[in-house]
Amino acid sequence: MSDKLAKNKIASSTQQYLDIAEFREDTVIMRDGTLRAVLLVASINFALKSEDEQNAIISAYVGFLNNIDFPLQIVIQSRELNIDNYLVFLRQKEKEQTNELLKMQTAEYLQYISELISLGKIMNKKFYVVISYNPSSDKQKGFFAKLFESLRPASLIKMKEDRFLRRRSELTRRVENVIGGLSSMGVNAVSLDTQSLIELFYNTYNPETSANQKLVDIKELRLAE
Repeated sequence: MSDKLAKNKIASSTQQYLDIAEFREDTVIMRDGTLRAVLLVASINFALKSEDEQNAIISAYVGFLNNIDFPLQIVIQSRELNIDNYLVFLRQKEKEQTNELLKMQTAEYLQYISELISLGKIMNKKFYVVISYNPSSDKQKGFFAKLFESLRPASLIKMKEDRFLRRRSELTRRVENVIGGLSSMGVNAVSLDTQSLIELFYNTYNPETSANQKLVDIKELRLAE
């Protein structure tokens, strides 16, 4: 019993340091009421572009920044590339191969990949753009407004949902603006859905655990409840 209480105490003390309140409808809701959307952004090889192409990209980037009237956060994550599943797949194909020549070539390719990994860590980079929305109208609330909400809890729940939808609508507008600006530079971007957001933060906060223990699908989590 004491061990269970200790574990609950540790979980509570850890959770209170997280600024995230919940994930809802492809959106991160922070404890302060602000919203976040995260874009996964593809990269381009700027060095391989011609001088005219580079100038066009720079010009489009300047125009993109000038049209943005809200803060952006650019995040680059570097993770060691784990290809254990790929190696297992190759070994299985080698066993199943009936053609001796193809079987030998598969074995040589498997050896080449294994030696390449042993020479050094292969890193995988992912690029994200975090878009936020902070409604200034909700920063402060008077005494009578708080009293009124405490006397009408049902209305408060409804109002919270309406407030979320309004804020999310503004956040969506910003997301579309950013995606359009990135597209003008030839950079593709996609907004992360709820499942992808949970996996992103799970992998970020638990880099070692996530490598061995994958997160289950959000639909299965809901069914388990």
